[in-house]
Amino acid sequence: MVYILGVSFPERQLVSKSLLSFFGVGPSVCARLMARHNVHPTARIGDLANKQVLDITSALSNMKIENDLRREILDNIRRLKDTGTYRGRRHALNLPVRGQRTRTQTKTAIKLNAIERRL
Repeated sequence: MVYILGVSFPERQLVSKSLLSFFGVGPSVCARLMARHNVHPTARIGDLANKQVLDITSALSNMKIENDLRREILDNIRRLKDTGTYRGRRHALNLPVRGQRTRTQTKTAIKLNAIERRL
């Protein structure tokens, strides 16, 4: 088992798959991290040297991921609601925020916006 930011990963798992499991790390950020630390795209966690694991861990700890990113997203939505902007009102009413049609087909947006986002 290899630990990255306190999360244990099996040694047979791909590095890219384990990096993608963090909230806020997408495919492009994952590819950039792996290229910066000379990790092959098909490398497995068990194949990494200790220095590479420490470098990836330090790079991830400097990024805003997981709960920090979730908290920032919640704060941004709360700020929009408090200032009374159009987007904030749409969030408060559980309606689509980005200009989608509302005469029909708003069920998904209403479901997604109704969930009070939690940490």
